[in-house]
Amino acid sequence: MNHWLNGTIPREVVRPLILEALSRKLRRPITHADAGFPSPPPGTSGGVGTLEGLMELGRQDMDPSRRGVLGAALFSVALTIPDWPDVVGRLSAVQSGKARRIGYREVDAVAAMTEKVSELDDQFGGRAARPMAAAFLVNTVVPHLDADAPDDVRKALLSATSDLLYLTGFMAVDEGLQGLAQRYYVKALELAGEADDHLTFCTTLRGMSLQAVDLGHSGQAVRLADAAAAAPPNAGPRMRAFLAGQQAHAYAASGSGYRGEALQFIKEAEVAMERAESQQRPSAVTRPRPWPTTCLRCATPLATRRVLWSP
Repeated sequence: MNHWLNGTIPREVVRPLILEALSRKLRRPITHADAGFPSPPPGTSGGVGTLEGLMELGRQDMDPSRRGVLGAALFSVALTIPDWPDVVGRLSAVQSGKARRIGYREVDAVAAMTEKVSELDDQFGGRAARPMAAAFLVNTVVPHLDADAPDDVRKALLSATSDLLYLTGFMAVDEGLQGLAQRYYVKALELAGEADDHLTFCTTLRGMSLQAVDLGHSGQAVRLADAAAAAPPNAGPRMRAFLAGQQAHAYAASGSGYRGEALQFIKEAEVAMERAESQQRPSAVTRPRPWPTTCLRCATPLATRRVLWSP
């Protein structure tokens, strides 16, 4: 400790222990940056975990002085997108034995806040709503994730948080902050996998495919759309339509060589929508998240126009 106070940075192997001790003492997560430690290289045993990554991402996004830097981040076609097996069980930063304990009340608060942020996004746009989401993520959600909880509560909280991260990435896309949106999307995938939440995982992949189409990366868009459609084992017809519509959109954007695939998925989306509309009260697992539901009826017509207009 004396060496540290005198300006000597502790050895890399003991830094995680120091951060854990400080977090328990202060009763809030302490990151490498908080303690003045350099971030360890990715992939190392002391690498930044999911929880610390969330904290750093949210802090950067809620800091007005960092907006220009975040806005300069570019969309990366080479970004490694984790598959479902890769993200299950990844959240090593969440541990038991914490002094603070949470329950479903905190989970409900995260879900309710996500709904409110979505409403604000609809009314005023992501520029007004996204900083609020980032602040809530840092000040409320991350401490909840770091608290002790029963397994069912923890999974529910991870699922609710992945929803919030997806929405925040969706708003970043609307602002043209493509690199920032990718970072939120990848975090949403990680937490959805840890929560065993296939639907949010697939919804996020679909959003990433939509982003890739808009930026002209049709090959990446197709891969993401196909991965989204392949992942959900319990999706109902409304969700199937949601995913098939994006597959049609992505294949149609790839040119006339994929006209057959685009038409096939247009048909699948239409059939699934007819089935969904015949259900009077669809269950939660049969419909996608609330904020992008308008895309259910726009992705298929857009794909149809692309097919008809392509040479």
